[in-house]
Amino acid sequence: MDQLLSDNQALIDQIIEIVMNGGVNVVLALGILIIGYMIAGGVKRAVLRMSSKNPRIDRTLATFFASMARYAILLVVFIAVLNRFGVETTSLVAAIGAAAFAVGLALQGTLGNVAAGVMLVFFRPYSLGDFVEVGGVSGTVADITLFTTELNTPDNKTIIVPNGQAWGNVITNFTVKPTRRVDITFGISYDDDINKAMDVIRAHYDADERVHKDPAFFLGVIAHNTSSVDIVTRAWVNTPDYWAVYFDAMKGIKEAFDANGIEIPYPHQVEVRKKA
Repeated sequence: MDQLLSDNQALIDQIIEIVMNGGVNVVLALGILIIGYMIAGGVKRAVLRMSSKNPRIDRTLATFFASMARYAILLVVFIAVLNRFGVETTSLVAAIGAAAFAVGLALQGTLGNVAAGVMLVFFRPYSLGDFVEVGGVSGTVADITLFTTELNTPDNKTIIVPNGQAWGNVITNFTVKPTRRVDITFGISYDDDINKAMDVIRAHYDADERVHKDPAFFLGVIAHNTSSVDIVTRAWVNTPDYWAVYFDAMKGIKEAFDANGIEIPYPHQVEVRKKA
């Protein structure tokens, strides 16, 4: 009887020890979870706060980095909790690494767009509202995400360009500079007075207040073509005035040529007959 009581007491002691150890592990695991969660949230807020002080870091990019930092900390916390309960985490970490590698291979195009999106947002070759040409298409930048760039065309179409194609190709930003040069070539007949035609052109640009005085307006004969003498004009304007100045010059100088008897020739052929 005494032996039976002794065995029961030993069993009870083992159960109490297991329960106590399990309770301690549960309490420690909860503590790790709570502290880890608090740390992850604090790191996320700190990254957002520091990034907000740097004008080169876009809000989208800052949020992406902050979320990545938070999830990385939570992953470490999760592994620590499992380790607290005696789970072998070495094989788990290896499995997570293998899974991440497999996902990376499967989504390499998508991840490439994310990497390109990070580069675009950080280096800012274009911003919202810029008129650009990227990936062979042109439009006004409506949105930049980590995956795509959204362009709105002048005829109100929306074009979605994967960031990988945008970053991997030549980018032309037409509006990033405050000023642009309006280059137009006008052709006159070989029978017309070149100096008179140049005076007519210069008078039009001198009367346009949108044309800058510095750098100075330039015009000169650039080519003797088959049917015309070509005069090139180069006028500096504010970027928002580019197309208005261009269209007004095309119309106004044609009208001024007509008023002054200056011909804008068109390609034609002259038939010359020789006597036999």
